[in-house]
Amino acid sequence: METGTTGTSVKASSLRWKILRQAILRKPNADEQSEIGVKRITRKTKQGFNLIPCHLVDDPSHSSDVTVCYTLPIDSAPKLYLTQRVVDHADLSDFEICNKYNIDNTGLVCQWPSEEVLAYFCLSHADMFRSKRVIELGSGYGLAGLVIAAVTEASEVVISDGNPQVVDYIQHNIDANSKAFGGTRVKSMMLHWNQNEISNISSAFDLIVASDCTFFKEFHNGLAQIVKFLLGKVQPSEAIFFSPKRGDSLDKFLEKIEENDLRFSITENYDAEIWKHHTELMNGAASWPSYQKDHCYPLLIRISV
Repeated sequence: METGTTGTSVKASSLRWKILRQAILRKPNADEQSEIGVKRITRKTKQGFNLIPCHLVDDPSHSSDVTVCYTLPIDSAPKLYLTQRVVDHADLSDFEICNKYNIDNTGLVCQWPSEEVLAYFCLSHADMFRSKRVIELGSGYGLAGLVIAAVTEASEVVISDGNPQVVDYIQHNIDANSKAFGGTRVKSMMLHWNQNEISNISSAFDLIVASDCTFFKEFHNGLAQIVKFLLGKVQPSEAIFFSPKRGDSLDKFLEKIEENDLRFSITENYDAEIWKHHTELMNGAASWPSYQKDHCYPLLIRISV
């Protein structure tokens, strides 16, 4: 996800090194150390909407990667197996790659709750993807894209990210689940949100999906431009984003959407089951004690030309 301007690039680089310094200097307390084991794989094991049951297939205690089995909550759905990074330490090489490609590292950090919400929404609204060509932006480990490929009978699913390390995981996960896709064509793609590079995309997509991709404001313009480019390839087409407000971050992104002559709508209550989980968390459910609506609950944003 390249920004295209030197000043913004320097700002993003400085932010990444600040995060790295905090990660290196921070020492876990006794309670955190006691959670080493299953809970060291990802924040998803500690907090999330718990919409799709999952469990570890292998022991993460002596490995940098683990495999997680997701049991999709519909009849006759295949199980999906995703290899993910264990994230109990900061790796200097990750930040070197971030600086080299001017990207963020969030796709390796964990399976973000908004990705699970997107995956569940796609699972519950499979008809809208049937026979469609779909691309997921900023996919991380690719859960939502794999769900679309496995259960919706989409004609093609492209699962993309701007981080080459993440794309390697995506391809591994595609290969591991290939028998679940039926006649759906599935592939990974390294895709930067940069207007100079997206002209190489020859495919036309009916649907764009993404989750929690609006946090870093320095990437807003590139993200809005690639959405406009992809939506302009075929009509009718639509982008479906799930993103928390996170202060003014989402609002700033939607300003860029309007500047690119695109239309959008926002829906707060878009699925009964997701809203039920959100309400329980707002009422103090113990599974996510730090839950805050502004930072945690993803709104549904639909974008069109």
